[in-house]
Amino acid sequence: DQKHKVMQDFLDNEINIIVSTTVIEVGVDNPQATFMLIRNAERFGLAQLHQLRGRIGRSDLDSICILQSDTKDELALTRLRTLCKNDDGFALAEEDLRLRGPGDFFGTKQHGLPQFKLVNLYEDQELMNSVDKFFKEIIRDDPNLRKVENRNIVKAIKQRYPELLSGMIL
Repeated sequence: DQKHKVMQDFLDNEINIIVSTTVIEVGVDNPQATFMLIRNAERFGLAQLHQLRGRIGRSDLDSICILQSDTKDELALTRLRTLCKNDDGFALAEEDLRLRGPGDFFGTKQHGLPQFKLVNLYEDQELMNSVDKFFKEIIRDDPNLRKVENRNIVKAIKQRYPELLSGMIL
């Protein structure tokens, strides 16, 4: 197909420039690739920008990645500055989580704050691990949540996440 031919031509140095969507994010390994311009960079998370940037500079040749953005949003600019100062993917993912929030685990939002009220998913890992262990014990003991002591759990799930229960009997 055309995409594969273009990629092969790029690898074979038959063409020197590719204008692409984020499809370039993975699977491209051309040591000769030395320049990338990411337009509207504020629209991407740090992890994705890091992946894109990683497509260039895979040899001893000097390379440059330019992040273009017209945004005035201070949070977006902070994310872009963070990327410019850091090349550790794990640290960037943690910072992205801290800055943008985890999104909606049970929906389609990929950033922002979830419905949780008391827990900071970035800072409260120990608490989250305890809660995870606690609920795994409940499910192991009462997989269908039929016991009297688990009725409030079922009630809370039905109230907050009714879309998760379609087709389920609780």
